[in-house]
Amino acid sequence: MAGKTTIKGRCIARGKANGEVLISKDAISFLGGVDEKTGIVQEKGHSIEGKCIAGKVLVFPRGKGSTVGSYVILQLKKNGVAPAAMVNLDAETIIAVGAIISKIPMVDKLEKDVFLILKDGMKAEVDGSAGTVSF
Repeated sequence: MAGKTTIKGRCIARGKANGEVLISKDAISFLGGVDEKTGIVQEKGHSIEGKCIAGKVLVFPRGKGSTVGSYVILQLKKNGVAPAAMVNLDAETIIAVGAIISKIPMVDKLEKDVFLILKDGMKAEVDGSAGTVSF
């Protein structure tokens, strides 16, 4: 990624992955909000309802809902439809645990507002070990 910009944040789940950015302005509940077989967001009225998170750099404010959401993230990974990486404004335990047990690179608390910088469809790389997002 020649001439790339890198934003520093906090490491949540180690590893490195890249893909197309998919931005959700809404918090995500993985239990009931995302189909674990297809990776499609099915929560009615959600900002990314009907979109598939598989292979994406999924950018969303935080998780919400049941602690079972961590296991839904793991099931998404087992089914091959998990996001490549996740970026949160402020990760909470459900999403952090899901990312860690699923080995999905994840960062949060970035030094710049990614919602103002990243756009859907951009290519980005998340380095969970370094706590960075590059694009």
